Amino acid sequence: MTYVYPVVSRRAGGVSIGINLNPNNACNFRCIYCQVPQLWRGPAPPLDLDQLEAELRRMLADILDGDFMRRRVPEPSRQLKDIAFSGNGEPTASRQFALAVNRVGSVLRERDLVGSLDVVLITNGSFMHRAEVQAGLEELSRLEGQIWFKIDAVTDEGRRRINDTTVTIARARQHLAEASRRCRTRLQTCLFTLDGVGPSDAERAAFVQFVVEARRDGIAIESVLLYGPERPSLQPEAPRIGKLSPDAMQAFAAALGRAGVAATVH
Repeated sequence: MTYVYPVVSRRAGGVSIGINLNPNNACNFRCIYCQVPQLWRGPAPPLDLDQLEAELRRMLADILDGDFMRRRVPEPSRQLKDIAFSGNGEPTASRQFALAVNRVGSVLRERDLVGSLDVVLITNGSFMHRAEVQAGLEELSRLEGQIWFKIDAVTDEGRRRINDTTVTIARARQHLAEASRRCRTRLQTCLFTLDGVGPSDAERAAFVQFVVEARRDGIAIESVLLYGPERPSLQPEAPRIGKLSPDAMQAFAAALGRAGVAATVH
């Protein structure tokens, strides 16, 4: 399949059906922990929406009506948890993003799965200002879905270092506000060591302050998901990246909790 793929997801806690709108491995970010091979900066390709819809129908039939779970999934994870717009680049970079969400919605409505099967958009938030993306977010909300908005650092220097982007944190905050006005929104943050060093106390405090101030100003951040790289990075910085200790991950979550922000560690 070109656009649709199944994965046993630590994030979802079961089987997730991925929707890949970037099969050409193009993205506007270049996160140093990214596991996409041959990642390059470029536009999302034109989509064959009929093929995407047909692939999703086939995948749902195999999982819900066939023997996919028995053949492919360890017993503890044999539950379909969500459909996730994720894949090999930024989903909202596609000019057909809203149309793709509409196609997914049509399939879910046919199977009476709206509300029982979550739909998740995993995004770096760079294109929330586009009208067609906002239309897609509104359809995502009608599907009772949610946005997982990536913010790995809350300083411009940190974003350049981790995400290799010039999108400033001020701009990201504006886009976060646009997203949360249209659909349930959580933050997703990747924590790791770089050259053996994890996030500093000052960086952690700045992150907590960013979330608290955003919520105070009316940006509806539901919660924060903290996770670490599960597989090796395929970027040049890979040898410099290591796993943050469980205690350090929990300490980050606890700092958010003390500030009244729900946080989970995956």
